[in-house]
Amino acid sequence: MSSLRNAIQRRNHKERGQPHSRQKYGLLEKHKDYVLRAKDYHSKQERLKALREKAYFRNPDEFYYKMINSKTKDGVHVLETGSALSGDAIKLMKSQDLKYVKIQSDLGNKKIEKLEGELHFIESESIRDEMEIDDKIKEKIKSSQPQHIIFVDSPEEVKTFDPVKHFNTLPELVNRKFNRPRIETLQNEVIMAPEDEIELFKLHKKRLTKYKELSARIQRQEELRKVEQELQTQKNLMGKGRRKKVGINKDGLAIYKWKNERKK
Repeated sequence: MSSLRNAIQRRNHKERGQPHSRQKYGLLEKHKDYVLRAKDYHSKQERLKALREKAYFRNPDEFYYKMINSKTKDGVHVLETGSALSGDAIKLMKSQDLKYVKIQSDLGNKKIEKLEGELHFIESESIRDEMEIDDKIKEKIKSSQPQHIIFVDSPEEVKTFDPVKHFNTLPELVNRKFNRPRIETLQNEVIMAPEDEIELFKLHKKRLTKYKELSARIQRQEELRKVEQELQTQKNLMGKGRRKKVGINKDGLAIYKWKNERKK
């Protein structure tokens, strides 16, 4: 029966060709092409593995770079402190350092938010000018201050908008972010203000101290961000995969790019 079935001529099924929309990618890869490519890939990986083993078991009398970082004591080869740790142990240490830096960064952000909340009602222009800090830090402190936004209905109202009339206060007080009483309050009530120069000096010194602390914490957060980025890069370098250095970012830290590996 089987011989009779083989005697009957059957249709030759042809493999599908490349669709017209994908002609720019060349011929469609068939199964036999994939088999050849896979065999070529595995043969190359085996050759690389053999070369690595050959390099590992090379003549110990030859020079290798670890000779610089190690030494012999009484004729016995001794590894330096820290080099005896395994790769997993070092990776764990890096992870712990990274977690510690992240925790400190989160605590620093909370303290900065608290300081910004305390400084919302403090005049800052003159104080920022007195502080001898970086311009970037000054801009961050300035951006942390609240902005009073007034919404109007038409572009004509924007041109004719008068903040003195809107806030119903004096022109000398319109730029204040705190203690901006209305005209009726100034006419009917007595506004108490510190007249003593010593009291004014203490108040100004307290504000200046707050802003210095805020600038120091912002600068510390920048340093923690760089440290966190460097530790994350070192942790990634300890993993698997081929990579190469592609450049340096604005902070002076190296940028690496990992090569995509073919998965089964």
